[in-house]
Amino acid sequence: MELKHVKAAFYSATGNTEKVVKAIGQAIAEGLGLPFEAFDFTLPANRQGVLSYGPEDLVVVGTPVYAGRIPNKMLPYFQSGLEGNGALAVPVVTFGNRNFDNGLIELRSELEAHGFHTVAGAGVAASHVFTDKLAPGRPDEADMAALQEFCRKVCEKVQGLQEIPAPVAVRGDDPVGPYYTPLGTDGKPAVFLKAKPKTDPAKCDNCGICAKVCPMGSIPADAPQTVTGICIKCQACIKKCPQQAKYFDDPAFLSHVAMLETNYARRAEAEWFL
Repeated sequence: MELKHVKAAFYSATGNTEKVVKAIGQAIAEGLGLPFEAFDFTLPANRQGVLSYGPEDLVVVGTPVYAGRIPNKMLPYFQSGLEGNGALAVPVVTFGNRNFDNGLIELRSELEAHGFHTVAGAGVAASHVFTDKLAPGRPDEADMAALQEFCRKVCEKVQGLQEIPAPVAVRGDDPVGPYYTPLGTDGKPAVFLKAKPKTDPAKCDNCGICAKVCPMGSIPADAPQTVTGICIKCQACIKKCPQQAKYFDDPAFLSHVAMLETNYARRAEAEWFL
């Protein structure tokens, strides 16, 4: 198989997945001596068309996992917005130190179902978007060193391919089960689907950055202190607000965060599949 391009496509509300996917794509491109380009489909405007690839492409496709799977509001795009047409692919998921559960196998299977041939996969720990207490600074130096070694092995595998590879074997259930149920500190399900970020009017200067970064387009540019549409708890508006004016105060959400901080403070390691 003669490759001519290494590409990347990703959803990354807060930047963690973008960092990982680009690092993997660039390392593979360098190892194969090929050009690299990336496409970010986080924002609604970038999900209007179809990303079409071909047999001369190797594509690194990435997403964070939400409740252990591809984010449910992004899943339709992974099912209709990416066309492999014989391209090789490396599915990559990031997770906030708990577990990537079935996120990676779901991404792999969606890519295989839409014309890609997966050759490797990765589940990479990243700082949790709900709290600074889980996986702070991840991916760190050790993670990036492991990432480089993974990419070296991907290059070796790709260069040795003589025929279309079987789908890469990754951890997870096939068929994929339900989304993980968030729990509170009492061990019971924490229901916060309708929770939306609040705005501190004393801090908000109406800059509109939150409206620009919302993956759902749910924050009006002319009324950035409100959330008029769906909130997927991605934390983009909170992480990227220069005034730190956005916050969640929903009791169930805060209980879930406290549970995560209590039970998942240990270091979770990345997993690499070839």
